[in-house]
Amino acid sequence: MRTAVSIGRAHPLLKREITGTLAFTVFTAVLSSFKFGYDIGVINAPQEIIESHYRCVLGVPLDDRKATHNYTVNSTEDLPTVPYPMNPIPNPWVEEESMASAGLITMLWSLSVSSFAIGGMIASFFGGMLGDKLGRIKALWVANCLALLGGLLMGLSKLGPSHILIISGRGISGLYCGLISGLVPMYVSEIAPTSLRGTLGTFHQLAIVTGILISQILGLSSLLGNQDLWHFLLGLSAVPAVLQSLLLFFCPESPRYLYIKVDEEVKAKDSLKRLRGSDDITKDITEMRREKEEASREQEVSIIKLFTNSDYRKPILVALMLHMGQQFSGINGIFYYSTSIFQTAGISQPVYATIGVGTVNTVFTVFSIFLVEKAGRRSLFLIGMSGMFFCAIFMSLGLVLLDKFAWMSYVSMAAIFLFVSFLEIGPGPIPWFMVAEFFSQGPRPAALAIAAFSNWTSNFIVAQCFPYIVDFFGPYVFFFFAGVVLLFTLFTFFKVPETKGKSFEEIAAEFRKKNGGSSQGPKAEVEMEFLRVTETM
Repeated sequence: MRTAVSIGRAHPLLKREITGTLAFTVFTAVLSSFKFGYDIGVINAPQEIIESHYRCVLGVPLDDRKATHNYTVNSTEDLPTVPYPMNPIPNPWVEEESMASAGLITMLWSLSVSSFAIGGMIASFFGGMLGDKLGRIKALWVANCLALLGGLLMGLSKLGPSHILIISGRGISGLYCGLISGLVPMYVSEIAPTSLRGTLGTFHQLAIVTGILISQILGLSSLLGNQDLWHFLLGLSAVPAVLQSLLLFFCPESPRYLYIKVDEEVKAKDSLKRLRGSDDITKDITEMRREKEEASREQEVSIIKLFTNSDYRKPILVALMLHMGQQFSGINGIFYYSTSIFQTAGISQPVYATIGVGTVNTVFTVFSIFLVEKAGRRSLFLIGMSGMFFCAIFMSLGLVLLDKFAWMSYVSMAAIFLFVSFLEIGPGPIPWFMVAEFFSQGPRPAALAIAAFSNWTSNFIVAQCFPYIVDFFGPYVFFFFAGVVLLFTLFTFFKVPETKGKSFEEIAAEFRKKNGGSSQGPKAEVEMEFLRVTETM
């Protein structure tokens, strides 16, 4: 008997349904995305506590600790203590050693943060390849081994050389997140009906922002972000991987992987029947058969071929620009440095304002789920980027005029909240699943790999450069990001096609039209058949 949840009855596609198996499978898949978000946010709250632990483990003098961060450790009962000789006479050699020690702590903390992004950049190239080699389910199991190892190292970091364990654990967690940043969107896009691929694709981003929010809440000093429990806060990142590993036993493999990649037609049909909740899977099988026939006539699509083959070059460049637009908008600068931004704006309790940003981030991602199939991908991306442009201007105006008008702190805070809201309406979730809509089964893994790498690299660049950009521009910093957002908005307006409800053939025609070219012949038409709009179930 079919278990289904009817959704969107006011939507033009009145009969579309999500089966219980499909909902369960998407939930299980995006547990990886939740862990991704948790890893992004978890390291920020306990920064000073972790740095103080580094100093104690490495024997940095107490006076140096206070001078460097003006932070007093709440409790040191479990930390190793080192006797420090008191020398009231200034000693240049001692001062030089103290400066070197402070530099060492800063370097170790930077590695603790950046090792995650470095791991993600490296592994993002291999997510699609691993999925093709092992299948989507087994690839997620293999990735979860990395998640468990990384979480274990961080969870035990208080008991050993914390700097080594945390940097290693964060790097391994980054490898995991790099793999799943391609695997999860690919798996979800392959199991989703065409009419729901945008809606279900948004759940990847929703899970990420939810993970960020949960990490911010648990990072409060009254919960786990304190001297006694910070290592548990870091180690909890392994919990979603454990849960997902168990739930994956009950999830069907991607029917497109089974049918096209490994030629298991019977298993593919069984998987489709479970996902669709019906024995009538004729249209899905017909589409996959057509795509398989085309794939058999194609050579294997590599990352290099995406840029050298005229059929793929324009879509991959657009995909990369969408991901870079998301990251270079300055949003991660706000996430990484929101507390200090709120402090500059005069907010008395910046940590709670930061959690408020995370809450708004999550709420508007939910909102985008209901919009993406109605308003369209391109329209939402343009609306989001346009709103972010004006919000960035008001953010800088608030910071520039704060000394003259105290109420400008509220302008800056409101602009930050609205900036995040506009991000999640479009530029946040849409780039992840539009890549899957641009490409068929053959080039999709390579396209997702290079898109994920682009996202990770842009994230890393912004994280590393944002403090220097702030130092250079001062309170005018978001005028700079407003200019960047405007450039990506114009690119989207002129170069990005709408993909809502369109087949591969129609999307390919849009790219040729925007490129000023003529039809590429039957190959492009067959290439774009995979996501042909099906009749509602």
